Amino acid sequence: MSDGSGRSGGTRTDGAGDDATRKVPITPAATPAKGTTTGTPRAAGGAGASSDDTASRPPLIERIQAKLASATEEHRANAAAKSEHTASTSSQVKAGGGNRTPRRARLRLTRIDPWTVMKTSFLLAIAFGVVTVVAVAMIWSVLDAAGVWDSINTTIQESVGGPDTADLDVENYIGTSRVLGFTVVVAAVDVVLITAIATLTAFLYNMSAALLGGVEVTLSEDQN
Repeated sequence: MSDGSGRSGGTRTDGAGDDATRKVPITPAATPAKGTTTGTPRAAGGAGASSDDTASRPPLIERIQAKLASATEEHRANAAAKSEHTASTSSQVKAGGGNRTPRRARLRLTRIDPWTVMKTSFLLAIAFGVVTVVAVAMIWSVLDAAGVWDSINTTIQESVGGPDTADLDVENYIGTSRVLGFTVVVAAVDVVLITAIATLTAFLYNMSAALLGGVEVTLSEDQN
């Protein structure tokens, strides 16, 4: 059965008066399967979800500030724990300080610098010479003020007697000026001798230390 447009059933006839007819199958429109969605709604749904996530997430600056705040709090907590541990350790050390044995170190004196020894000995020798001169001057001044020289002269004159002892004066031999002059000469010689002997001693010690290893010294920690 056919209508005016030349369609009958599932065939379509092209050309109303032609003998030959061409059957063209009519394919029904594909319907989506149940439970499936097209690409466009899904894309729209995904865009909506991402926009919701972006809206719900805090800005970048706030997230950085939150990270920094958490790191600062963690650092403070660690510092507080460390200070407490240090305080407890120090209190334990103080409590048990009496029972702790002192530390000791064994060292060897292997070399002495001769130049430093010479400088040090020179200064010490000068100081020793000055002290010697000052001490002699003070002692002789006290003896002179006490009248010791006059007493010695009187005793000699009374003991020996004669005209030879009439002009005897002990200060001409052991007076202050003579003794001080002699002391200055001795102090100058001592400066040269002490400096030379100390420097030579340093050289000799270095030679002996190179052969024998030097003097061994044990240092201990003070418990006070």
